[in-house]
Amino acid sequence: MEKQYCKVGTITPIAANRNAVTMLEYQYQNFLDKASNMEYTDAKLVEFFEQKAEKIQKILENMLKA
Repeated sequence: MEKQYCKVGTITPIAANRNAVTMLEYQYQNFLDKASNMEYTDAKLVEFFEQKAEKIQKILENMLKA
């Protein structure tokens, strides 16, 4: 019997994707929109979405510098 390797749970680096910048820009805008839509309902959730947007913004800046 031959060994089989399962790819479930494997991670593909985001830089490997040709449309990485477009995808990250979409996610960044999506998190900002979610944060602004929930501004008056749940402060912790707004903070979470803003932090996610900041992380994506840093990744985008690093990708565009290279």
